[in-house]
Amino acid sequence: MRIGITGARGLLGSALTELALREGHEVRGMDQRGVPEHVSERLSYDVVDLTEADRVAAGLVGCHALVHLAAHTSPRGLPAQKVHNDNVTGTYNALVAAAELGIQKICQASSINAIGASFSRWPRYDYLPVDEDHPTYNEDPYSLSKWICEAQADSLSRAYPNLKISSLRFHMLVPDRETALRRWRERKTPEGGAKGLWGYTTVGAAARACLAALETDFVGHEAFYVVADRTATDEDSSDLKHKWYPDVPLRKEISGGASFFDCDKAFRLLSWSDR
Repeated sequence: MRIGITGARGLLGSALTELALREGHEVRGMDQRGVPEHVSERLSYDVVDLTEADRVAAGLVGCHALVHLAAHTSPRGLPAQKVHNDNVTGTYNALVAAAELGIQKICQASSINAIGASFSRWPRYDYLPVDEDHPTYNEDPYSLSKWICEAQADSLSRAYPNLKISSLRFHMLVPDRETALRRWRERKTPEGGAKGLWGYTTVGAAARACLAALETDFVGHEAFYVVADRTATDEDSSDLKHKWYPDVPLRKEISGGASFFDCDKAFRLLSWSDR
């Protein structure tokens, strides 16, 4: 299978490219960072600005699947309008190009922040653990853009009934749990960990989820939480819940180091797990 990957030279894009090649796929990488030195018969790159719809479509010609990863990954450091507009427009261009070219297998990187979390003044969680039915209370340009990108997938799956689109809600991407532990400890205030529910996603697990999403049996669009099944803290999850979210109801027990994100849907439909 020839897979078009936007953001192919980023942290996750690079890991996914390596995994896809190991599993026998071809990769058409698209990125603004230029073409790397090492290419091969099964690996090619195009320099593409995703806000240019024609260039995106040209880059996907001949591909059998799309994994859309390119995006600004936080609302920080750039004007709000640029974060929001680039993410929304780039995603729409990629999804529409794939649909019009007859590419039916699509995976896009979404975020746990689509419902409002780490970048909110203070997040609202109606229940724990959080699952895909939870409503959104996003309030920053990045989180809003991710919610809109999922809505775009809903719209296109109605217009093109044969599409299979997966929106993978990743958390902080890290190589391993030790890195996640260090990053949460380095936060200036403990509120940072609480906002994001002390979660993370390893890059390897995220890459596996992307490939699994291309082999789904469902038709339409589905969102999935793809988060590690353990928190990035040594504190007991039940103690954390009591301290930070005492009035939020539980839908299932959370104790030990258990995650505050319910990834059962990814296990059921994608056969994905963090292990």
